[in-house]
Amino acid sequence: MSESITAVGSEMRSYYGRPILKEPVWQPEIPWYLFTGGLAGASSILGLAARATGNRPLAKAALYISMAGDAVSPALLVSDLGRPERFLNMFRVFKVTSPMSVGSWILGASGASTTVATGLELLDRAPRLKVVAETVSAALGAPLSVYTATLVSDTAIPVWHEARHELPFVFGASAAASAGAAAAAVVAPADAGPARRLAVGGVVAENAAMLAMEARLGMVGEPYHRGEAGRYNWIAKACTIAGGALLATSARRSRFAATAGSGLVLAGEAALRWSVFKAGFQSARDPRYVVEPQRRRRERPEQGS
Repeated sequence: MSESITAVGSEMRSYYGRPILKEPVWQPEIPWYLFTGGLAGASSILGLAARATGNRPLAKAALYISMAGDAVSPALLVSDLGRPERFLNMFRVFKVTSPMSVGSWILGASGASTTVATGLELLDRAPRLKVVAETVSAALGAPLSVYTATLVSDTAIPVWHEARHELPFVFGASAAASAGAAAAAVVAPADAGPARRLAVGGVVAENAAMLAMEARLGMVGEPYHRGEAGRYNWIAKACTIAGGALLATSARRSRFAATAGSGLVLAGEAALRWSVFKAGFQSARDPRYVVEPQRRRRERPEQGS
């Protein structure tokens, strides 16, 4: 029996070639949720930073973008779960060991604080309370931007779980690029300098982190170069690099270039989330991605002895 198992393991096949893992049950709303959650979180940080430096047009635009992201994200989750009460049930307890539980509370608190800040901005009332609400929202911005990376990597899906160290950096940089691009698209170029720099910096950091992740994953990262995940990955790289180049150059003087560059970056960041999403399904279908990492971990002690 042991020889049979070794032979099967060496060929990286499962019993009768069937998948070892079930594919994720998440629906297409989830990659959009990964995108809007990151956009909301990073926008709240950008808005507070702009407020602190006296850039009121940028602060106002970032606040509204954050509010839009915080409003859309729960709707996407409810749509994926099927019934609103399933989402509300997540607030019955706070389980620190559950990324979904922690993330739900982060999303709820972020949405509440952003709603208060947006309402006070529209009414032009209680400026001190508005600053407090914006500060709370910004404090939750970073966790909101990256907790979804922990959510997907806290699974048995090989391409997600094996990338648990890099995914938070990929998602965080992607969120920063999205926030900067969205703000640069709606704010006059004269006031959008910090947003453009955030977008360009996020694009550079995200692509560097993504390449490093793919290199370290090795064979397990093959889905990022094949099938739907590979196509989305190519679109993400092409759009973010082209959009970042426009924002770094022509967008300083041209509103059209700012809008075009921002649109490309946003499209690329959305494609990145779809690439990660699809890679998980492709990874679950192929038994090789489950067997090979397990064999490598099993052989490490033998190599060291």
